[in-house]
Amino acid sequence: MKRKFLHINIFIVTTFVVTMFFSCKNNFKDVQQIGILQNQPIGEAKNIDLRYTEAEDTTGKVIANLKSPRMLDYSNRGFGFSEFPEGVNLSLYDENGEKNVILADYAIVYNKTDLIDLQGNVILITPQNDSLFADQLYYDQKQEWLFTNQKVRLKSITSNNGRGNIFDSDTKFKNYTILEGSGNMLLKD
Repeated sequence: MKRKFLHINIFIVTTFVVTMFFSCKNNFKDVQQIGILQNQPIGEAKNIDLRYTEAEDTTGKVIANLKSPRMLDYSNRGFGFSEFPEGVNLSLYDENGEKNVILADYAIVYNKTDLIDLQGNVILITPQNDSLFADQLYYDQKQEWLFTNQKVRLKSITSNNGRGNIFDSDTKFKNYTILEGSGNMLLKD
């Protein structure tokens, strides 16, 4: 009888150990996330001044400068991003050092795609004091391109004023297209 209980105890202990062994897995990322809520930012910065320079340029020539009173870092998410809830001032420089300035009430920078989503009272101001007004504007940092499929209004000193539902432009604002819902187009060379 004693031997039967010994076999049962050994069987139970062996089953328990094997179960524990196979249930263990590498949860290092889960352990890192302890104390961090998924919907909370992993970091916060105030009064930021980010300068983007050309990678090939050894002189450190600035091609873009993003300023904001506050940035929230959500890089802890699967598709990480940085949020600018108090607005941004984005300056885009050309090869001559002239800059286009974009102001927006809110912005998100998507880390994996290098796309900046500018929202709320977006204003683009050129060195010639032409102004583009939109509710939303995207800036593709890799392609150095600005675009939207929202309503835009152009107030220009150097060309015709215009309105449209689609806007597409290089960052220098030299070649842009404004399309209206009816297919009418304004083009500046």
